[in-house]
Amino acid sequence: MRIDGLQYSNWSPRIFRQLREGGVDAIHVTISYHETFRETVLNFEKWNRCFEEHSDLIMKGLWASDIDRARKTGRTAVFFGFQNPAPIEDDIGLVEIVHSLGARFMQLSYNNQSLLATGCYETEDPGITRMGRQVIREMNRVGLVVDMSHSADRSTIEAADISERPIVISHANPHDWQPALRNKRDAVIRAVTERGGMLGFSLYPHHLKGKSDCTLESFCQMVADTAARYGAEHLGIGSDLCQDQPDSVVEWMRVGRWSKEIDYGEGSAAAPGFPPMPAWFRDNRDFGNVEEGLRATGLSAEEVAGIMGGNWYRFFAENFTPKG
Repeated sequence: MRIDGLQYSNWSPRIFRQLREGGVDAIHVTISYHETFRETVLNFEKWNRCFEEHSDLIMKGLWASDIDRARKTGRTAVFFGFQNPAPIEDDIGLVEIVHSLGARFMQLSYNNQSLLATGCYETEDPGITRMGRQVIREMNRVGLVVDMSHSADRSTIEAADISERPIVISHANPHDWQPALRNKRDAVIRAVTERGGMLGFSLYPHHLKGKSDCTLESFCQMVADTAARYGAEHLGIGSDLCQDQPDSVVEWMRVGRWSKEIDYGEGSAAAPGFPPMPAWFRDNRDFGNVEEGLRATGLSAEEVAGIMGGNWYRFFAENFTPKG
């Protein structure tokens, strides 16, 4: 079983076929960055047409059991998430509505301060806000998973503590391996994993040691070292693959509508776009390279199977359903 904990590619029949060629049984797809509720509904509508037009390749995922159905029918189950709480605007009642539409993950902040939590680019991190505490409780109730991939340290640790259900960092790596601004320090990863949460390893080049030149061996050894430190059962892949997207989409991710200035994120003026992927992970057909690389580190077959998808499957099964 292969499950990717985060992608935001420019979806097309070609990529859907690559998912099948790579044996990817399920993916968590970003359906919103800065979109309002209405704009996000329109994105769901676009995806509904994709499911109709490409029903031989993909299907909508709502529950872990949909992954079983996708595997039996040779398709990929697509689960949806938000990289920002913008779709719920300032209305806690929309948490249940977006879950009913098919959202299964929501980040509490995307780099900046939000109504709920602090992003990792802010200079000060006052932690989870008053609204954030209530929204986490509501997310727990309906089965919308708290994702802190782009959030600051204190906010993430507080979210893990406040949440009555496990939370995730769906796409990041350990900061001590590659000190990127958005990679996570030991205390943060520990707070998430000790409470049953998940860390999905990112293949976004700015999060890799050596960036686009990172070797498969270095990445896989980092995964093995992280497994030894926090437990392999809390780990998965969250590739952050952004295949075939124009630079205008990268700008939308970083800037949205909040600024008139250019924000290069983890890039720079000299390299403003999406950096080249490492040679061993160009697209979804290369998941086999990661699996082989993990086996070469000495991780057990069971640990490798969990990291490649089994751990996400278990997490989906336990955390997408409403409480009670």
